[in-house]
Amino acid sequence: MSKTPIPSTRKPRTSKSKRHSPPTIDTSKLPDQLKELRLPTFRENHTPTAEQAAREHWTHTQFLADLVQKECQARHQSRIVRLMRNARLLAGKTWDQVEWSRLPLHVTQQFETLRQGDFLDRQDNLLVFGKPGSGKTMLLSALGDQLVMQGRAVCFSTCQMLVQELLRAKRDLRLERVIKKLQKFEALIIDDLGYVQQSREEMEVLFTLLSERYERGSVLVSSNLPFSKWEQIFKDPMTTAAAIDRLIHHSVIVELNIPSFRLEEAKKKQPKSTVSKTGSRA
Repeated sequence: MSKTPIPSTRKPRTSKSKRHSPPTIDTSKLPDQLKELRLPTFRENHTPTAEQAAREHWTHTQFLADLVQKECQARHQSRIVRLMRNARLLAGKTWDQVEWSRLPLHVTQQFETLRQGDFLDRQDNLLVFGKPGSGKTMLLSALGDQLVMQGRAVCFSTCQMLVQELLRAKRDLRLERVIKKLQKFEALIIDDLGYVQQSREEMEVLFTLLSERYERGSVLVSSNLPFSKWEQIFKDPMTTAAAIDRLIHHSVIVELNIPSFRLEEAKKKQPKSTVSKTGSRA
């Protein structure tokens, strides 16, 4: 009896060239696709980076990692530029511009720690006290500059300008909205608290802001008045005590017991006395 042939289960052989043929990918759409995905740095660099990868025999992972790094760096720089614009810091008052040699050592050490930004994570406040011209504004602006460079959201304002903004918002029934907008900043710098005497209504809106930020965001304040004279600011003993309590509960206090920097600069610019031939001073 003849045997029925068993059909073969082997797959037909394919040629080596057909088995290893690369998939068909339309790369012409890549620029538009990267634009749609909002990857501008990818879009600008993928071609020259691919050429470099081919020359230097990079792996696919190395090629991708290089593009991702470029995209992250570009986004970080764009974020810093945006944060710096929104911070409204004072021009020329940066960390490198501070004359640290004229400050007490414990103050420089405190600010070296503060520039790391950890106090913002704890929602701690910073209170800087000193006479007019002692460098309070310079230090707060310089610290704000360092925090922004780390990607922190900072807002700088004089107390006078901030209070007027809050007062206008209250009159326009927008106070809650403005305070909520300020909550987006990790550090709210209020410069020269108490430098200009405010009305009771103006201080009420400032107290409202401080109350809303309590344990929700850091406040960085400079003042030429010690706590014992803050009743001049808030007009009422109970309100004054409540404001101080909210600010110092989680806070770092810096006291600048140094001469006025502006006064020292003015003395340096004065012409030296000249001595006449007769020996008398001109």
